[in-house]
Amino acid sequence: MQKPLSVHEALIWVMVTTAVADRAMTESELEQLQRLIAFLPVFDGFDGSVGDIADACSANLKSANGIDRILDRVADALPERLHETAYALAVEVAASDVDVKQEELVFLQMLEDRLDLEKLGVAAIEHSARVRYRKHA
Repeated sequence: MQKPLSVHEALIWVMVTTAVADRAMTESELEQLQRLIAFLPVFDGFDGSVGDIADACSANLKSANGIDRILDRVADALPERLHETAYALAVEVAASDVDVKQEELVFLQMLEDRLDLEKLGVAAIEHSARVRYRKHA
């Protein structure tokens, strides 16, 4: 039996899984992930190794039923009040390269379903990201 994820690990797993959903983490996705961890209050007190956490997530992703196992572990680790936060972090990472891939959209839908998010909240999070990442031309 694997040890439960911490809240910080679960949130990072969500971001890493979003970034690698299309099989490759881009430089902009990695930079966004690091900025979010450094900036957001939900990561206050985090002192782990992002690389080690990302490696553990990737290893789980490669296992049988990897995405389902990741979603189960994330859902178990996160209190309900952080479910929308996890989804918002995933959307931020997906939107960071502006061109959101189909695989990322599929993972976002799976995350929405597993965390039992309300459609109105999901729409607001997604709309907010579209507005923030819109180009001027």
